[in-house]
Amino acid sequence: MHMSHVFCPFRDSSNESGATDAVSLTMSMSEMEDPEAKGKKKRGRPGKQPLTTNKKPRRSPTDKTLSVPRGRGKANGVAQHNGDGGDPVTLFEVVKLGKSAMQSVVDEWIESYKQDRDLALLDLINFFIQCSGCKGTVRIEMFRNMQNAEIIRKMTEEFDEDSGDYPLTMPGPMWKKFRYNFCEFISVLIRQCQYSIIYDEYMMDTVISLLTGLSDSQVFRGFYHYNKTFISMKLMTALVNVALNLSIHQDNTQRQYEAERNKMAGKRANEKLELLLQKRKELQENQDEIENMMNSIFKGIFVHRYRDAIAEIRAICIEEIGVWMKMYSDAFLNDSYLKYVGWTLHDRQGEVRLKCLKALQNLYTNRELFPKLELFTNRFKDRIVSMTLDKEYDVAVEAIRLVTLILQGSEDALSNEDCENVYHLVYSAHRPVAVAAGEFLHRKLFSRHDPQAEEALAKRRGRSSPNGNLIRMLVLFFLESELHEHAAYLVDSLWESSQELLKDWECMTELLLEEPVQGEEVFSDRQESALIELTVCTIRQAAEAHPPVGRGTGKRVLTAKERKTQIDDKNKLTEHFIMALPMLLSKYQADSEKVANLLQIPQYFDLDVYSAGRMEKHLDALLKQIRLVVEKHIESDVLEACSKTYSILCSEEYTIMNRVDIARSQLIDEMTDRFAHSVEELLQEAEEADDDDIYNVLSTLKRLTAFHNAHDLTRWDLFGNCYRLLKAGIEQGSMPEQIAVQALQCSHYSILWQLVKITEGSPSKYYNDYGDIIKETLSKTRQTDKILCAKTLILSLQQLFNELLQDQGPNLDRTSSHVSGIKELARRFALTFGLDQIKTREAVATLHKDGIEFAFKYQNPRGPEFPPVNLAFLEVLSEFSSKLIRQDKKTVHSYLEKFMSESMSERREDVWLPLISYRNSLLTGGDEDHMSVTSGSSSKTGSVRSKKGRPPLHKKRIEEESSVEGSWMMRNDTLQTPAPLQTPQLTSTVLRENRPAEHMPDPDSEPGSENDYVHNPQMQMSWLSQQKMEEVNRKDRTGVNYIKSRSNQGVRQTVRGLMEDDAEPIFEDVMMSSRGQLEDMNEEFEDTMVIDLPPSRNRRERAELRPDFFDSAAMIEDESGFSMPMF
Repeated sequence: MHMSHVFCPFRDSSNESGATDAVSLTMSMSEMEDPEAKGKKKRGRPGKQPLTTNKKPRRSPTDKTLSVPRGRGKANGVAQHNGDGGDPVTLFEVVKLGKSAMQSVVDEWIESYKQDRDLALLDLINFFIQCSGCKGTVRIEMFRNMQNAEIIRKMTEEFDEDSGDYPLTMPGPMWKKFRYNFCEFISVLIRQCQYSIIYDEYMMDTVISLLTGLSDSQVFRGFYHYNKTFISMKLMTALVNVALNLSIHQDNTQRQYEAERNKMAGKRANEKLELLLQKRKELQENQDEIENMMNSIFKGIFVHRYRDAIAEIRAICIEEIGVWMKMYSDAFLNDSYLKYVGWTLHDRQGEVRLKCLKALQNLYTNRELFPKLELFTNRFKDRIVSMTLDKEYDVAVEAIRLVTLILQGSEDALSNEDCENVYHLVYSAHRPVAVAAGEFLHRKLFSRHDPQAEEALAKRRGRSSPNGNLIRMLVLFFLESELHEHAAYLVDSLWESSQELLKDWECMTELLLEEPVQGEEVFSDRQESALIELTVCTIRQAAEAHPPVGRGTGKRVLTAKERKTQIDDKNKLTEHFIMALPMLLSKYQADSEKVANLLQIPQYFDLDVYSAGRMEKHLDALLKQIRLVVEKHIESDVLEACSKTYSILCSEEYTIMNRVDIARSQLIDEMTDRFAHSVEELLQEAEEADDDDIYNVLSTLKRLTAFHNAHDLTRWDLFGNCYRLLKAGIEQGSMPEQIAVQALQCSHYSILWQLVKITEGSPSKYYNDYGDIIKETLSKTRQTDKILCAKTLILSLQQLFNELLQDQGPNLDRTSSHVSGIKELARRFALTFGLDQIKTREAVATLHKDGIEFAFKYQNPRGPEFPPVNLAFLEVLSEFSSKLIRQDKKTVHSYLEKFMSESMSERREDVWLPLISYRNSLLTGGDEDHMSVTSGSSSKTGSVRSKKGRPPLHKKRIEEESSVEGSWMMRNDTLQTPAPLQTPQLTSTVLRENRPAEHMPDPDSEPGSENDYVHNPQMQMSWLSQQKMEEVNRKDRTGVNYIKSRSNQGVRQTVRGLMEDDAEPIFEDVMMSSRGQLEDMNEEFEDTMVIDLPPSRNRRERAELRPDFFDSAAMIEDESGFSMPMF
């Protein structure tokens, strides 16, 4: 039926020429035919496609197309250009680019349709085909001469399902924007055509017929079917919107007609009645046509595709039918359509089930729709409730939210059993599920139905808060759930929905402290314990502002608003419980469980409030109550809570520390005196001791042990009496087991505190004296010359060691804090070398060489059977062993053996332990070393970070090959290694009084000096190279260079003969000997603190460069791989 003359008074001003008034009945039919606004700027509208079909990619705007710009396309198919002279583009490309508003794009298409509807419709059809991912193009001849089945068969020949080029499903921001533009285009197109073109029995019939045929085709599968379904569903949604508008217009027209007809005969306008009847008839005819179109899409596409094998197709069908039911509930919200959603609730794919639940949520949100949903609710309620336990967490969350909406709409819709199935989910470890269940629980149990009446009742009872009954209900729910250890989970689940209730600490305190008034039930002991536990959990949640352990992936960064709320809540709870906590402790001090929970509260206080608010009297009251609790209880959890509270209150950052420290000291004094007295009595009584004597010792010892765990009580010398008890138990065998266990534990804490003092005290002796200037100097020195920097570090340690020898003599106490301090400084020095052992290889080896020479520098005056004077320095040097690569450990070990006699290797006395320890650190991992790395010129991965734009390092090395190799050979075994630098007087960081060291020989007797090293180039040659050269020369005096040919490059390179026994090549860059070449190698990466391992080609090679994670230095390195700063 052709409905070109449609009277509709509600035309959109954006798509029609002027806004037409609802009662303007004199509009001419010619005005209805031309809805476009006059004078609107129009852009060229392409219409035709290429004359041939092919499998080439989508054409660009520069390709030749049959275009119909502004409706002026030629009938012979010659391409036209737009008014600006640009190349024509297709409708698909216009929508894809999204540079024009969809309103103007649709207006231009409508204009071209009026001039040549075949070409315009052809452009629209090709637009749909291209959106689906088909590379084929429908030509004008095909469109005019072929049936739909033939066109579809032709398109199958151009379809490539494996290409993956589906614009509506492709990822990325550009295609996401295209998907949005496509939906908007369809919506605007149908809205603009709803007054005339949509009823011409041509455009919609053709489009729907083609889409139905493509959807039913067995050739197109997968995402192509999804795209066609997506287009059809969006088209259906646009038609539903048109149908809704027509329905509204029909209702308005009917009301106007009834109003006019009910007028008195003299005032009734018969012409107006006739016009209204004609309008109602036309609207009804349009409504019938739209319904026919919707039925064609629904029965021809939806009914087949909602159960498609592909989950995405099923999901889009369910998503859109939910939109139809919400948009036009009078037509679609009935059992005929709801059944499809209900059936799909059982879909095997979580994505589809999720779409069902969200579609239903949109319906149940509107309470006016509940009567229409009643039958559906009764039929599918059990399935929806069971989905709260869905294996997909997202589906379970949405199911709980839907059940909550059903509860809000009708209290009677859910049975008690249904509600209980949701209640227990507040204890779920998955937080979104628990929070959704908490919202349901809040709606069902903790929402105030009549706030004004409840507030009035609370005032009559003398309560400051109306939440008393709700808190009682919360306690009962917690107890009935029988999951008492999960109070924190319950609070966290309700935190977002019931914050007002959970933060009502005044009401909770009233219920605990005050006697029940008339009409209130008395709290039982279990209920009081439960309320205290819940109160502590709410305090923790408010103060920490993050879920409890086990919920969530970790602490997230709070927003500014959340941070402000946290601070306000912490101040509020502090101000309240500073006054309330002493009273609560006073009331429940005899109950260990309640007291242990209450003593958790002070750790969440803002302790500055005590001094800022002048509330010291409340602090004194709290300390008094804690003292009484300590005196009354010997349970470990209570005593630990008291000890922890004292520890928190004694924090040095707060001004109340002195007041709390005095109270704590007084308490410890009394317990210590009591303990000493009871121990004396117990030991005197011996086997005649009665139970009272044993109890006195045990109870006091338990209290002291609990406090010793968190407090340093070494000045009270508890170790002595504990030792006496243990000794008596060993000798007499009659000591009770509990006393022995407590005595051992207390002794253990005493030893730990002593170790803490040693650990904290020793490092401050030396490394704290390295200020910012010295640190910066070391950093610059390391960048300038790593070998000289290493020699400086070892020299500093040697100076400290010499000063220690001057103070203590040759027999050093290696367990003293002074030796520990030097070792700690050495450990921190070792951290400055970073993880890149290749870059610092020569520097670390040189450091070990100087350290070994220093250790064996002076023989013991008492004879060779005694260790050298400086042998203990090897214990300090061991801190640097982890920085040696494995093959260098062998070299250093060989160098060490040169200084050792045969008798030294066999000595096992304590004085020889430094040598034994140092040798073991070198032998670890050294025997199996086979480090395989490529030469600098072997491949692009072989060179060590050559700087971009610079000539390759191996070229410079080849040019200098003869001179450098010759200089190494000239040195041979007779080359003298640099001597240890002479120790200057009073140059250490820690200045000490200089006393003559009579036990030391004259340091000037050793040849060589620092000046010699700096100014003599021969002294700067690689020490590692020397050692390896000596080994090679010992094995083979005839050959010094090895030639290795590269078959793939045809290049013969000279490789230095400094290889290991396995003959694997090593980095030339690493083995370079001159300081200038070393700087050249590391010019771009000077900072050794940065981890940048050289490229390697095999797993074994990379393994050689891994840090030793059992080394104390490596343990300090952080997760990012960067070594920690030295200080």
